[in-house]
Amino acid sequence: MTPDPPPTREDLALRLDGAAGAWLDTALAEAAQAARAAEAAADSGHTGESDNVAVAPWELRFAAAGRHCGQEHADSVRVLLLQEARAGLATLTRLYHQGTAAERRAVLLVLPHRVTGPGALPLIEDALRTNDTRLVAAAVGPYAAAHLDPHAWRHAILKCLFTEVPVAAVDGLARRAHGDAELARMLADFAAERTAAGRPVPADLHHALNLTGEES
Repeated sequence: MTPDPPPTREDLALRLDGAAGAWLDTALAEAAQAARAAEAAADSGHTGESDNVAVAPWELRFAAAGRHCGQEHADSVRVLLLQEARAGLATLTRLYHQGTAAERRAVLLVLPHRVTGPGALPLIEDALRTNDTRLVAAAVGPYAAAHLDPHAWRHAILKCLFTEVPVAAVDGLARRAHGDAELARMLADFAAERTAAGRPVPADLHHALNLTGEES
């Protein structure tokens, strides 16, 4: 499945006030400048992303997005900055590991737009080890649908059920679940464990099991 296009400056124009919009324009200009500098370095024979010790100005803006643009817009602003900076895997990995949960979420959301191969799977796997529902929901998006192997993907479904993340967040669920007898077995076992413990079985479990086509 093709991921939804990332947000644009125009998308945010009507949602940000004047001060926030001006702040974002400056941040995007700094990110674009960093991208041009990285391209120029690559053209001159320098390989890889910048290894400067100083933190790039746009990265400071990335961290401050919620404070200046509002938490409700922070995801979109951060994804837009990562796109404008043309952040590669090394930068995304560093920002993820150094960032807050909100910053990590933005990195996860941008992965299908910035990373073409499976190199960012360690970030997905790290997010799925947490119990932070916003990280789990971001981790099961289009990038995971494209690159998680069947075993890891099945466990991601169980993680959603365990943390009460709606399975609607799982990109490509119907396509990947169809005919997956092993997923059906795991879901049935999970349901049996919940029932034996006197705990309710999530309605989403029955939905996911039905998608496998294996429910009896």
